[in-house]
Amino acid sequence: MSIPVLKFDAVIVGAGGAGLRSAIQLSEAGLKTAVLSKVFPTRSHTVAAQGGVAASLGNSEEDHWHWHMYDTIKGSDWLGDQDSIEYMCKAANEVVVELEHYGMPFDRTDNGKIYQRPFGGHMSNFGEKPVRRSCAAADRTGHAMLHALYQRNVKANTQFFVEWMALDLIRDAEGAVVGVTAMEMETGQVVIFHSRATIFATGGAGRIFNSSTNAFINTGDGLGMAARAGIPLEDLEFWQFHPTGVAGAGVLITEGVRGEGGILRNSSKERFMERYAPNAKDLASRDVVSRAMATEIKEGRGCGVNKDYILLDITHLDPATIMKRLPGIREIGIQFAGVDCIKEPLPVVPTAHYQMGGIPTNYTGRVVVPKGDDLASVVPGFYAAGECGCASVHGANRLGTNSLLDLLVFGKSAGDSAVEDLKAGKAHRELPQGAAEQSLARISALDNRKGGANVYETGLAMRRCMQDHAGVFRFGDMLKKGVDKILEIEKAAHELEIKDKSMAWNTARTEALELENLIEVAKATMISAEARKESRGAHVRDDAPDTPEFPNGRNDKEWLKHTLFFPQEGNKIVYKPVNMKPLSVETIELKTRSY
Repeated sequence: MSIPVLKFDAVIVGAGGAGLRSAIQLSEAGLKTAVLSKVFPTRSHTVAAQGGVAASLGNSEEDHWHWHMYDTIKGSDWLGDQDSIEYMCKAANEVVVELEHYGMPFDRTDNGKIYQRPFGGHMSNFGEKPVRRSCAAADRTGHAMLHALYQRNVKANTQFFVEWMALDLIRDAEGAVVGVTAMEMETGQVVIFHSRATIFATGGAGRIFNSSTNAFINTGDGLGMAARAGIPLEDLEFWQFHPTGVAGAGVLITEGVRGEGGILRNSSKERFMERYAPNAKDLASRDVVSRAMATEIKEGRGCGVNKDYILLDITHLDPATIMKRLPGIREIGIQFAGVDCIKEPLPVVPTAHYQMGGIPTNYTGRVVVPKGDDLASVVPGFYAAGECGCASVHGANRLGTNSLLDLLVFGKSAGDSAVEDLKAGKAHRELPQGAAEQSLARISALDNRKGGANVYETGLAMRRCMQDHAGVFRFGDMLKKGVDKILEIEKAAHELEIKDKSMAWNTARTEALELENLIEVAKATMISAEARKESRGAHVRDDAPDTPEFPNGRNDKEWLKHTLFFPQEGNKIVYKPVNMKPLSVETIELKTRSY
């Protein structure tokens, strides 16, 4: 069977913030660049980001990148690599100002500067008090960002392939990445994209959980492709549960609501966060707030008939402020909760939101994997940025608004690295024999299998398993059972049958291919979580001892290290140390994390 081959200097998979930011660097450097996306670029999941992008501009009060670095390392519970974190925080002001020059319509202060709001875990003077660091466009920051970046790409003549799904990485005999196979979702046609540089910017995999703020397109496609190609997945035991998803719907309510003065209350109308984080209160780090809310509910102080949610109260704010700073949140409350937040509090619960782990990279955006004794061997031709990548700036827990900063900094960094490598004169490597065979075999099996597993039922079983066994609080025995269950579900996920061969044929096929990617992420998450015998950041083990030697269950002696999960090598786990050496400043030393 003859498969069409399209040649590009660079192929970027994913058209969210990271993919579009990478594409700008490549296209404006005169390189022939293709961007593949399952949806129209401005519908990528970055559009759902609400609260802002972190940068120590100091437009409202004094701030400094070193304070931002400290907050990020502390927020990561010291699992973040300090060289990558310094790189990101130092670059923040530049990338935000660049975005402003692209036409990003930030809100403004009275003197015309970019408006900044407080956000959880962002503090001045190394943890002294909250600081205004989040650069916002009302509560639609991601929406404004995507449009600005897309327009810049149109100007730069980036070529977009919309409603195309990447299927598999293509690696040659030396392990270099030489492109991807992809399927046009409408027709089912498979094409080889042959490239000198391949950048993954495929976003997260939040749909492994039953309750998630993530869109249905967030199916971990980049991670699934990387895993099948022998690339390990890093730190996937760490998943952030956002404190405020709409109860019963999961739709995100931005942390910016609390940044503007919102208060979390239990059934007694008590402002309970003062008991859990006396200094930061409602603006403590997300994992701290999520566990506090889960504890209130667990101990019977939840709200509603079933006492299963918490109230987010902004009724004390001026309605004009709500309409100016949080108009989208008011609309979400009315549509998804039947509540007008001007008049009554919003019902919220912790909801799966963000993966801290992903495809291992360094701060240049190049993918790095263990090779012998070298824990940072670069994979030629392969780069990753955004939520699917793991330069490890988020460690065990991400600070709010650092995700949009991650997109900009490492999207640009990956693009710059690709430009540098391509301008070094590296030509297209030859495609290996049968470059598309793996993808064609997967599709053929789905199309022709009889008596296989149902896609919907298998996906539902996976999501329930993850929610029940790897949620906000984790227990040793539950994780062990979860590993057994997810491995059973994996067998079904590799024996899927498309039962609907009607007009929904290609949609059903796409959903089955997405589930094959999701199961790789779910398996990595569950097995890595069971293996990590401590509490750190978003990973909280009920059986981890909380003692003076191990505060909050964190065991730095044994577990100050990253997880690398190799699914193609018998689900093997390898660990590598956290990089505690910044680029230009002193190491931020370990300490007990409190707010």
